[in-house]
Amino acid sequence: MPILTPWQFLLLALAGILNRKQEQVIEYLKEEIRVLRELLGKRRLQLNDHQRGRLAVKAKALGRQALEGLDCLVTPDTLLRWYRDLIAKKYDGNKKRKPGQPSKSKEIQELILRMAQENLTWGYTRIQGALENLGHAVGRSTVRRVMLKNGLDPSPMRKKGMTWKMFLEIHWDQIAAADFFTMEVMTLKGLRRYLVLFVMEVSTRKVHIAGIAPDPDGCWMQQMGRNLTDAVDGFLMGKRYLLHDRDPLFTSAFRRLLRDSGTIPVKLPARSPNLNAYAERFVRSIKEECLERMIFFSEEALERAVFEYAEHYLEERNHQGLGNRLIEPALEVPPAHGPIECRQRLGGLLKFYCRRAA
Repeated sequence: MPILTPWQFLLLALAGILNRKQEQVIEYLKEEIRVLRELLGKRRLQLNDHQRGRLAVKAKALGRQALEGLDCLVTPDTLLRWYRDLIAKKYDGNKKRKPGQPSKSKEIQELILRMAQENLTWGYTRIQGALENLGHAVGRSTVRRVMLKNGLDPSPMRKKGMTWKMFLEIHWDQIAAADFFTMEVMTLKGLRRYLVLFVMEVSTRKVHIAGIAPDPDGCWMQQMGRNLTDAVDGFLMGKRYLLHDRDPLFTSAFRRLLRDSGTIPVKLPARSPNLNAYAERFVRSIKEECLERMIFFSEEALERAVFEYAEHYLEERNHQGLGNRLIEPALEVPPAHGPIECRQRLGGLLKFYCRRAA
């Protein structure tokens, strides 16, 4: 046995002290881990990715054999699996990959959808050409992808049907709409119901009061049809279609009279007020703004109120559906200066403010 020098003996003694100190630290940490496990019980320890990575690096340096001798918070297999995941993320290139072909701008997609919806016979290639006319180089497959993504069928399937809105827009200047509304009149024998028949030019919203009667019948309707289709001043002159509901007063004789004069009657489906929305809106306007605010004691009073409102509707009422304009203003260019006067109808129920012409 070799004889140790004093310096070697001193180093061995110091190493033994340090080793003992490290063992005490390890024993303390192991006991601390056991206490933590007792506190956690069966609850699963929640660690974030950064914490898992730190433990995995230290665990790999120790090795499986050393880990099995420790009472760790997680099993050695779990620690080593975390380490493998850490290495896999290091060489994962997904985040560095550049995106593929960028998607087309929202403006181009909206143009594709607009062209497809407004032109039922246009196919992918036709829409592609229309986009090129606007300076947008778009592939046919891109047009197809955008349309299918938004639920639009190819042209052969899309052109089979036509929406009601598109039908109205195509025939806008040739369509009129007819409807009835009722009002009660006080008579000596009690309340009596009157029916008012009106016709509207859909494109301009011009309204014509065709007639007012307490008990209209087929003969009365035929006379109204003759008045509306008169070759000199009939309101339906130049109109191709007349929309009406399924009221029995629109008799087959009335419809035949219209058809013989060149106007095709279009009977709307049952329970579909939106298909005759412009006429329905007029009924709401005349009742809310005028008729429901009055009590009528004669047919003459009802006629006066209806015709007064019809003139007010045409010349003095602004229409939001027409850009908040008047249908037929009295003056094309109203004066910019001058005193302001208020024109009144029906005792001030209907008012119109304008400047007095010089």
